[in-house]
Amino acid sequence: MNKLNDLETDARKTLFDTMDDVPSGMLGVVGSDQHMQPMTHFADRDLAEVWFITSKATDLVRAVGQGARAQYCLASGNGDFFACLAGTIEQSTDSAKLDELWSPVASAWFDEGREDPDVCLLKLTLLDAGVWATTDSTAAFGLEIARANLQSSHKPDLGRHCIVRFGAEG
Repeated sequence: MNKLNDLETDARKTLFDTMDDVPSGMLGVVGSDQHMQPMTHFADRDLAEVWFITSKATDLVRAVGQGARAQYCLASGNGDFFACLAGTIEQSTDSAKLDELWSPVASAWFDEGREDPDVCLLKLTLLDAGVWATTDSTAAFGLEIARANLQSSHKPDLGRHCIVRFGAEG
């Protein structure tokens, strides 16, 4: 798939399609002074939500408070797509959602499995996302770099950036 062309056609769809292919990224609470942490995401493209299963004992969960904002960043494995998603984050007690997302992988992190008292569900309600798509062609990359080195006025054109907005205005 050429993410550069897809981004120009439908940035929102390209973002969620990439999230289907890239299972994890880095999550951080804005203003917490903590490093972002690696997390597996569960994206709900229809509701513009991203869900995470974690432990109540993490610094991340302790940083989530009333009205907290978070950012979640991901990159494709071949470096042709990058995204930083932003929104409000909250703990959720939605047992049905936890049942929907629960898996043997999640269970491996908790001594008592799904019923472990440390299981915590986080919901990131998306407000916007910065997305970048670059060429995945080595030849195109090389030509752009060569042209930039031969013509001082030329800067390499290797991709596109856009902002995807969610909610009522998205």
